[in-house]
Amino acid sequence: MAARPVTLGIDLGTTSVKAALLGAAPGNPSEFVVLASCARAARAEVAAESTAAGPQGREQDVSRIIQALNECIAALPQQQLRNVEGIGVSGQMHGVMFWKTGQGCEWTGGGAAPLFEPRAVSHLVTWQDGRCSSGFLASLPQPESHLSVATGFGCATIFWLLKNRPEFLKSYDAAGTIHDYVVAMLCGLPRPLMSDQNAASWGYFNTQSQSWNSEILKGSGFPIHLLPDIAEPGSVAGRTSHTWLEIPKGTPVGVAMGDLQASVYSCMAQRTDAVLNISTSVQLAAAMPAGFQPAQTPDPAAPVAYFPYFDRTYLGVAASLNGGNALATFVRMLAQWMADLGLEVEESTVYSRMIQAAVQQRDTCLTITPTVLGERHLPDELASVTRISSSDLSLGHVTRALCRGIVQNLHSMLPFQQLQEWGVERVMGSGSALSRNEVLKQEVQRAFPLPVAFGQDVDAAVGAALVMLQKNLNQKS
Repeated sequence: MAARPVTLGIDLGTTSVKAALLGAAPGNPSEFVVLASCARAARAEVAAESTAAGPQGREQDVSRIIQALNECIAALPQQQLRNVEGIGVSGQMHGVMFWKTGQGCEWTGGGAAPLFEPRAVSHLVTWQDGRCSSGFLASLPQPESHLSVATGFGCATIFWLLKNRPEFLKSYDAAGTIHDYVVAMLCGLPRPLMSDQNAASWGYFNTQSQSWNSEILKGSGFPIHLLPDIAEPGSVAGRTSHTWLEIPKGTPVGVAMGDLQASVYSCMAQRTDAVLNISTSVQLAAAMPAGFQPAQTPDPAAPVAYFPYFDRTYLGVAASLNGGNALATFVRMLAQWMADLGLEVEESTVYSRMIQAAVQQRDTCLTITPTVLGERHLPDELASVTRISSSDLSLGHVTRALCRGIVQNLHSMLPFQQLQEWGVERVMGSGSALSRNEVLKQEVQRAFPLPVAFGQDVDAAVGAALVMLQKNLNQKS
């Protein structure tokens, strides 16, 4: 009996790398089942003080990310890896890394378990990077795009490097997101390919003409040779140039897509579903009607942006910078306070105890605005705590107020009334912070009085695999 074909999905997230193996359901090839999945913490953060941008910098060590990826793939069942017929890749949007063409990685391991390791690469400057101040962004040329440019966006980061570290840019001749890099290395591409999803997340990309703002960028001395070529998300970028662990050489690899779009694709069972993802950050997305075209003038103050989806459609998205990272900041603060008091407590213990306390505390008058990282439409916004009374100072009250604040902040950006006007009938919840936090789930149901269903934390990896799986099925049919 022939082995069933398998599709591999990979998601390169901010804090972890995930992989999922999908196969067609027995007796129903149009349905899929998750055969196996794996997640590995990347632990790739580079100390801010050691980055060129100083305390505002947010960079990650690419070698650690790829190590986590290789470990993730190696942990999946070997026989199923041998049957992989397609690889879909997604990852954290907006960020940028650089490499030397032909020298970006080295394949090692020989016959037993070949894998690739980064070589002539830079750090990944992530979407959380804050080096581009409001004043610096205002000095940049106006894009010919419906999307504004914010700090952490690839083109903004390249402009900053052009001004502050021009010699750095001369060391590399290729650039992309971390997931564009992985696709380029797997396929040995001479030039990186980028989907319009990732290109739009970099800024200076026109989604209607599917082209970079080359003339505008060239006029400002921008190194446009670093801009990747554009291809349809999920279309085949190339084939694996080596056997990768147990995955056969010659396996088709899709053009990398955004993790937001991949998550939405795996969760949105109907076009009337909105998808809420709370991981490191937060996104609430809904499908716009077919034929919708956003206004071509960017509005930096608009809390909702329109991102390319698939087949030239758009998602209306409220993307908050403050999600699981705001909770993590609170946990670190508590752990540091206790360390200052001479008590050593693991952060994981702090997290579980504070969630337990908040589950017991069903309501609070305490109000926390959790925008400790600002927002793209309000870059100078800071966090605040108000309505403080002596009766609302317990751990349960504060944690409940923080979780409520995360959800209310998102609701202020995209209220449920707007979702209803767009025809949304249900909210599908996903993401690591949401899946393991009962208090956040309660607050989502409180803020969005629509039917709410909660998924799992492999959604972007599953979505990446699902795009490839369905494209393969369509091609075969």
